[in-house]
Amino acid sequence: MGSSYDISAPEVVVRCDALLGEGPIWVAREQALYWVDIKAPSVWRLDWETRSTRSWTPPWRIGAIAPRLEGGFIAATEAGFALADFEENIFEPIGNPDKDIPGNRFNDGKVDPAGCFWAGTMDDAEQATTGSLFRLDAALEWQCVDRGYHVTNGPAFSPDGRILYHSDSAIRTVYRFPIAADGSIGARETFLRFGQDDGYPDGMTSDIEGCLWIAFWDGGCVRRFSPEGVLLDHVDLPTRRPTSCAFGGPDLDRLFITSARIGLEDVLADQPLAGSLFMVRPGVVGVEQPSFAG
Repeated sequence: MGSSYDISAPEVVVRCDALLGEGPIWVAREQALYWVDIKAPSVWRLDWETRSTRSWTPPWRIGAIAPRLEGGFIAATEAGFALADFEENIFEPIGNPDKDIPGNRFNDGKVDPAGCFWAGTMDDAEQATTGSLFRLDAALEWQCVDRGYHVTNGPAFSPDGRILYHSDSAIRTVYRFPIAADGSIGARETFLRFGQDDGYPDGMTSDIEGCLWIAFWDGGCVRRFSPEGVLLDHVDLPTRRPTSCAFGGPDLDRLFITSARIGLEDVLADQPLAGSLFMVRPGVVGVEQPSFAG
């Protein structure tokens, strides 16, 4: 494999010691990066200009957040979808699509170019294949668009919004779905499948060229794949458990990478940076993330 870009070495931006850091999202109107620690639970904010950080403790474990057009955030939580304003300490439940599956919680989520929020559920104990993928629209109504997941992860969209990528991390598989102009989703097809030595495909994001950057849990790296599924680039990290990645910075030319400490208690002496927020200059820019229209 030949690298297509000169990627900088990872640097530690925030040593936050997250148990399960996840869901990084660049909020352009604030020039800030947000991410969550699902297991703490906590929500973190990094101010780009000052490099200062803040954190909040929400009433539920949160798997993913995204900014809303009118301010505040949409959140995918263990209690379902919710509206949130961390500054004002406001958390307003919308509803729980999996209320009849007590062990389920939301995991990862992302907003599509049309302003809908897509998020997947999973069995928190990671034992049952009870996860589904939901789409929440501007009217705060949800629709189940796919079922049968063990550990949902990733949703990411191609720059034109015509392709959705979504993973079942437990079976090391990334799927691809076509999305029609009316927002309807087509049949699921396998895009990438990985072996035991690769680790587990976790959170992911697209760049302006339509390539997919995927964090690999227990793989210790982030990998970049072309729209055809060809491995193009590889970023090694000083921890075994990177969890997700997102483009950010004023020019969207930085790639932020979250990570986890959970399950690494016996090796933290060798991986003291586990749970940190990392950043690289990937040599390519990302796509501005839309706000939730609801």
